[in-house]
Amino acid sequence: MNGTNGSIPETFEQLIGELQKVIVGQRAVMEQSLVAFLAGGHVLIEGVPGLAKTLFAKALAQTLSSTFKRIQFTPDLMPSDIIGTNVFDLQTRTFAFVAGPIFANIVLVDEINRTPPKTQAALLEAMEERQVTVDGVLHPLPSNFFVVATQNPVEYEGTFPLAEAQVDRFLMKIAIHYPETEEECEILRRYHSGFQLHSLQQLGVKTVMNVDSIAATRKIAEAILVKEEIIQYIVQVVAATRASQRLSLGASPRASLALLQSAKVLAALRGRDFVTPDDVKELAAPVLRHRLILRPEAEIEGHTADSVVTQVLGEVPVPR
Repeated sequence: MNGTNGSIPETFEQLIGELQKVIVGQRAVMEQSLVAFLAGGHVLIEGVPGLAKTLFAKALAQTLSSTFKRIQFTPDLMPSDIIGTNVFDLQTRTFAFVAGPIFANIVLVDEINRTPPKTQAALLEAMEERQVTVDGVLHPLPSNFFVVATQNPVEYEGTFPLAEAQVDRFLMKIAIHYPETEEECEILRRYHSGFQLHSLQQLGVKTVMNVDSIAATRKIAEAILVKEEIIQYIVQVVAATRASQRLSLGASPRASLALLQSAKVLAALRGRDFVTPDDVKELAAPVLRHRLILRPEAEIEGHTADSVVTQVLGEVPVPR
């Protein structure tokens, strides 16, 4: 373990430990979300209702000393309801900007696919450029801006599929599943013993990282060594999705960049100062799955984006 990075794995485990005070299981969801946050990206979490997605986002904000806002996406939501609007002040006889809920460090966008594309598009500039434009005036968003969007993979009535440009803005698409039997028993035990869902302070969730430590960790991750063989491996994996006969759309160069940056952060969190092929393989599914479009015949045959990623990883030679 590199001495410079020695404290990062400890901090990472502290973050996981604090999150586990309110979330039982789901370690992969926690790890991938933290990697995406430190990589400067955003996450789309897909799972059925009742899997503590909102609670997780709140707890994450608490551990990262971040402001938190939740936006419930509905069919009648307008872009101004998200980014804010200019309001005329009768006393000063001028227009003043009233910021919307997008102005927070961590923003939970609940059921992102329940609002029309016009409103979904209000997130594009915010997610890519960390700013919003209202009446021609730029308004920068808070530091460490991080969107956690959710969607239900089962219920499609009254929903609006996300445009490819919108989906591609998410660094990762994270799948959250039902808990294991013992994990669900532990959830029931906690509630039976007085678990207070809406009081993170009462549950003892502590702040682990602040603005300075987040910036320092990101700086270390940026300096992680990536050998030429790893760069070529990432490019070959992404290129293989474009050549797959099971896909009508493969991953873009943005996916290559996302996989590189995520792998560097994961290496830092693991206490290494270099990226390994295993880092790339571990993050390939969450980084690539939402950027791939299956051919109809492949879907009929039972293939999924994840199964295609697994196939690609099995076919591309791993550098030694």
